[in-house]
Amino acid sequence: MNRPLSFDPIARAAQLWEDRIGPADTMAAVTGLMRVQQIVQSAVDGALKGHGLTFARYEALVLLTFAKKTNLPMRVMGERLQLHPTSVTNIVDRLERDGLVKRVPHPTDRRTTLVEITDDGRQRREEATKAVTSIDFGLVGLTEKQTEQLIELLTKVRKAAGDFTS
Repeated sequence: MNRPLSFDPIARAAQLWEDRIGPADTMAAVTGLMRVQQIVQSAVDGALKGHGLTFARYEALVLLTFAKKTNLPMRVMGERLQLHPTSVTNIVDRLERDGLVKRVPHPTDRRTTLVEITDDGRQRREEATKAVTSIDFGLVGLTEKQTEQLIELLTKVRKAAGDFTS
């Protein structure tokens, strides 16, 4: 967007909703959340673009970095990233093509393929992390306390939707 609007279009839509349809709080909250998601995604995509990564591929590299042995079965990657197996395959294919990960056979289970981060993958993850943290992942305008409150609120929604149980 080239220049900001002189009014809040979500607040205006909420007022019109209230006048013509009924209570607007949930509509305004969801519409605001969706707009913030667009803002954050655009900022993160911009920070990662110069590193040849999407957020999904960046998340996969971070996940592999966090793994005890720097490798994980593709099934576990899908579970942890909360992605369909086809999406994990596509992410790994692209990372492998770029030399950032490699597929290796599981030492004891022939049916399982492990994905292992390479030295180039570790370096790219480190550089990309500097890029996204330098822009606070695009989440601007909040204090540290407000960020903590946001995490708490979003976690409640995710848990209520069945994202996790504990």
